[in-house]
Amino acid sequence: MNSPTYREASEESVIAPLPMAHLSIEICHFRHEEILYDTDLVRAQFRRAVPLVAAFVESARIEFGPDTRVSTCYLTDDYFQPRFAPADVLDRLLGAAADAGLTIDYLARESACHQAPMFAGGVAVGAPIPVAEMVAARLIAQPEDEEVANGRRPPTAEFGWLCNGRREQNSSSRPAMHPQPYRPPQEYGRGEHSIFLDVELWHDRDEARRWSCPFLTAVWQLLRLGMLRYHGAPVVDPQSWPADREWPDRWTDLPPVIRLNPDAAPFTAYRTLSLLPKRYLLIESAVRVILDHLAPDNDVAAQVAAQGSAEHVLVPATVVERVGYLLIDGA
Repeated sequence: MNSPTYREASEESVIAPLPMAHLSIEICHFRHEEILYDTDLVRAQFRRAVPLVAAFVESARIEFGPDTRVSTCYLTDDYFQPRFAPADVLDRLLGAAADAGLTIDYLARESACHQAPMFAGGVAVGAPIPVAEMVAARLIAQPEDEEVANGRRPPTAEFGWLCNGRREQNSSSRPAMHPQPYRPPQEYGRGEHSIFLDVELWHDRDEARRWSCPFLTAVWQLLRLGMLRYHGAPVVDPQSWPADREWPDRWTDLPPVIRLNPDAAPFTAYRTLSLLPKRYLLIESAVRVILDHLAPDNDVAAQVAAQGSAEHVLVPATVVERVGYLLIDGA
């Protein structure tokens, strides 16, 4: 199953600028079962997050000044857990946040990191944007080694695995008359020792592609950083959702990103920070490997850098340097 090819946004249309906050803070991440059946845990984690969010907001003000813009967000897991109804999950989630005194400015759907429908007037219009395919097309393939050249291992774009170095080589893959000694995996740019990571990006079953959690999370970071455009236009446009409006029965009837707080700073930001339980350490390590292999749209990157410069904000050239974490104890 081959990924489609996407051209630079600037080749097709003018790139639309996005409003930028200084910092986007992601507040926790829970499985739907936890939200439904262990709401006390969710409420406790949110209570712990309140002073942490306040501390990072104050830190940002020290760095950027009194007019610093900070927004908060939450990513709901409707890609891997679509069977739970939005009304059951979201009322409990947002109720737990309110009980803890925590403000969530934006609510996003993880499935929108796969395909993002365009919304107008509260309903989806047109075909969804193939966000995951767009990002996959911008990954830099691994340098060809002997295993790829001789056909024993397909390239990254075909078999859906990406690593931060050179994979191991086993003599069993060599002809018996020309045995080679075992060669362990080796990290690119390593120090004295290697830390080798091999990340599954997707797998294909029955002509359907199933994206991995690290890959969708990498897309999530790129959305928050304002690094994605489709024919020059924003991939997602946060939509308002009136407080008295009921949640739909299906996740696909919700916009990719919902603005819960009408007074919120912009969803996209020069930097991101994710407050997550420690169990996500390995996933986020994989996310950084993926982002390290990304070739961003140069014109979009230049535009964001220019916006930052106009506000006296230094925007690192490497996307992964704009991503931060605080991993906390907890289930």
